[in-house]
Amino acid sequence: MFENYDPREGRLLSLLDVTGKLAPFPPGMPRLTDEQALAAYKTMVLSRQVDEWAVSLNRQGRMPTYALNKGQEANSVGALMAVRPDDWFVPAFRELGGMLARGISLKQYFLYWYGNEWANHMPVDTYHMMPISVPVGSQMLHAVGLAWAERYKGNDRIAITFMGEGASSEGEFHEACNLAGVWKAGVIIYAQNNHWSISLPWSKQSASKTLAEKAFAYGFPGIRIDGNDIFAVYSAVKLAADRARAGEGPTLIEGLTYRLGAHTTSDDPTKYRSDEEVKQWEARDPLLRLERYLIRTKHLTGEDVVREREQSLASAQAAYDEVEREPDVVVEDTFRYLYLEMPEIMQAQLERRKA
Repeated sequence: MFENYDPREGRLLSLLDVTGKLAPFPPGMPRLTDEQALAAYKTMVLSRQVDEWAVSLNRQGRMPTYALNKGQEANSVGALMAVRPDDWFVPAFRELGGMLARGISLKQYFLYWYGNEWANHMPVDTYHMMPISVPVGSQMLHAVGLAWAERYKGNDRIAITFMGEGASSEGEFHEACNLAGVWKAGVIIYAQNNHWSISLPWSKQSASKTLAEKAFAYGFPGIRIDGNDIFAVYSAVKLAADRARAGEGPTLIEGLTYRLGAHTTSDDPTKYRSDEEVKQWEARDPLLRLERYLIRTKHLTGEDVVREREQSLASAQAAYDEVEREPDVVVEDTFRYLYLEMPEIMQAQLERRKA
């Protein structure tokens, strides 16, 4: 199936247009059901409302710096719906929708951005998810290692990891792809190409026309998809997951998307991108596209849309209120979760900090 969408030939997998009309599915292409699409929509609405509330909290001085997901929700939501609940999920830092799909609570998510280390407590048997990995590119090596370990143990559990297009300039990207290709690790590397690595455009990031085509140098398939089309995301990831589970190795998926907000709440995107560009991508908003499809197919009404947004915002507000009632973090939290027994050098650093 992937050979029909070779990115080196300028091909792109896209199934749902901006009006909410779904194209006929090619034979053998897995499809997100309408029931799944409705569930995905609710998760994406919740993600969007959490994002907008988090920005408001930051402006109120109640939350530190926050990394936005707005405009990219279909990528991680569709991807996590296409893998098994026990497959490894290794996020970067813009996968809120996928975390909600995996079952992470809003309170735990907000605790992370509030600076509470307890947010990273994720029982393996419950989530099969690694904590957010902020250093750019670092998470890909973790995912390849997890996928290889599962294969070594004779399991069919796979791993999916996420990156931004800027991570392709990091050495970890090349090391992860090379190891995954040589070992035929059951890993899906999903690149959310939102066109801007903070203020650096893709044209200055790489001489390659696409990110997906880089996969072929490492001996495995790459596919470019419309990352704002949740049907395309689901289909591509499901095919890649089936391939990985069958022992056929990794896949690199490039989801073309756009971050409608700032890189983080500390960023001012008006300094480096035009309002016209943003408006063009607002017309391709993945949430509105799915909403139009569900209204077109009678699975959603205008009243449902309003109610879903209101309930999601209320949930976000209530979760953050609960976080603010938690005890303040203490300096020991900076040290206590790194080792089972704290090394002497770190103990000395802690005592100096406390003093």
